[in-house]
Amino acid sequence: MAGGKFFNQHEVIARLRGEVVEALPNRLVVETGGGVGYQVLVPLSTYDRLHPVPGGRVTLLTYLHVRENSLVLYGFATAEERDIFLLLIERVTGIGPTIGMAVLSGMPGEEFKRCVVAGDTVGLARIKGLGKKTAERIVLELKDKVGVGETWEASGDATGAPARDAELGLLALGYKQVDARKALRKVLETNAGAEAEELIRLALRSMN
Repeated sequence: MAGGKFFNQHEVIARLRGEVVEALPNRLVVETGGGVGYQVLVPLSTYDRLHPVPGGRVTLLTYLHVRENSLVLYGFATAEERDIFLLLIERVTGIGPTIGMAVLSGMPGEEFKRCVVAGDTVGLARIKGLGKKTAERIVLELKDKVGVGETWEASGDATGAPARDAELGLLALGYKQVDARKALRKVLETNAGAEAEELIRLALRSMN
């Protein structure tokens, strides 16, 4: 709650762009202007992709996690990383941000999706902090969601990757698979060359 009003954490601090003040493999401090610096927790995948150094500039997609007595900001280099993180913490029972970050730090996003689709719990369990039971729960609760997205690429369509990423994005926002796919198919009829963010925007407009 802020200023006496409830808010949706998805809508607060959705992106940061600014100068890196402090850079550690799991944490950045980014100054966005006016002397305000945000501490952002990042997975190793984001750190390795951006190679942030003090004095450099970065752009991060972010998620604000609201706890009873604290606010924690998480940052990601790509929409895919953020969407996988959201799927994990919002769609898998008993998984919070700590495990979500461990997954992204433990293997590339494409490998994670491959493991889920293939039911490779052994591969997932190799991620530090996961364990066999958590890996099994991830596969059980995410296999259909990630698997549906992968079929866009399996079709051999050139629009596969953006459509897949758009579908994962809609799932991460809480939309049902059947509704997300129906909306995207309709949008792709006239916007085959659009990128994922544009597809999401058009699909949301279609569904709303």
